[in-house]
Amino acid sequence: MYCIAHHILSPLANGSKANLQAILLGESALSSYHQHFPSVEPFCASLFESAPTFKQLCIQSASQAIQEANIDASSSAVVFVISTTKGDNLQLLSPAQQIVRHFGNPNSPIVVSNACVSGVSAQIAAWRLLRSGKYTTAIVIGCDVQSQFIVSGFQSFKALSDSPCRPFDAERTGLNLGEAVATMIYSIECPKKACWQLTAASMHNDANHISGPSRTGEGSYRCLVDVMQHCDTADIHALSVHGTATPYNDEMEAIAIHRAHMHEVPILAFKGYYGHTMGAAGVLETILTMFALENGTLIGNPRYEACGTSYALNITKEHRSLGKLPMHFIKMMSGFGGCNAAIRLSYCGCDEL
Repeated sequence: MYCIAHHILSPLANGSKANLQAILLGESALSSYHQHFPSVEPFCASLFESAPTFKQLCIQSASQAIQEANIDASSSAVVFVISTTKGDNLQLLSPAQQIVRHFGNPNSPIVVSNACVSGVSAQIAAWRLLRSGKYTTAIVIGCDVQSQFIVSGFQSFKALSDSPCRPFDAERTGLNLGEAVATMIYSIECPKKACWQLTAASMHNDANHISGPSRTGEGSYRCLVDVMQHCDTADIHALSVHGTATPYNDEMEAIAIHRAHMHEVPILAFKGYYGHTMGAAGVLETILTMFALENGTLIGNPRYEACGTSYALNITKEHRSLGKLPMHFIKMMSGFGGCNAAIRLSYCGCDEL
């Protein structure tokens, strides 16, 4: 299936292009929050100033992407797939139904809530739905809004950093949380122009622990092996990783990448700009990777100074030139409960395929 339109709305910028431009300028939306929620310790995060609702964010981003794609969102051939971990105050189905009704779509929405892999899992769900032949177009929306419940929960794990995070760095002290909404529209029909095509997908659960990642990176490793079938490592121009900046998750990803013999592939990690946007992360970071590679740029990992994992990865804090037309990249994610997911997207650069 082909990505025919996308949109990002974040505290950093409105629009996919504007978000990439902000990153290229080295901007970050991360800042410190004191007494933002009652009885919550100070934390560092990327939050919207106006505190919009979950439904408002989803409708605003989807509307922009729908307009770009020039599709009829009310068609029965269109399905909405919504990625979120907490929805609207822990309500998942009801707000999704309201979003779909806003666009006059007659189909029931598919809600994907699978911890941190939700955004990638939602794209895989859309891929399967389109391949089934029941739909021709899938609108994938990823969104989460932070709350006292979420922040205090991560603080109870001692997982939050009170300063901007440093994925994979030796001095990393934990993750930051973030808010964002991102939309991708996938179609079974080629748009007859340069675009990205989702060509391989995989999900594995290694059932290691309710909150701790596998020490061998088993699930993530198996996902990488799956999506690398019929593809050479030399043709993979980037690995867009989870990169939470927590000690164990970064280590797990480094182990999985090394086991898959992909440690020389350039690493893209976006949490240093946005924090962990949870249900939006897999969608947002897929779009940013697409846009960055089209721009001929490998995005740097801010505040990265020295390798903090057992196996070194191809990662720097500076932006680098890609130097050639993009071909393939992999977006990988992992999450609570041992869930792991990865997708491979391939660049279709010609006008007629």
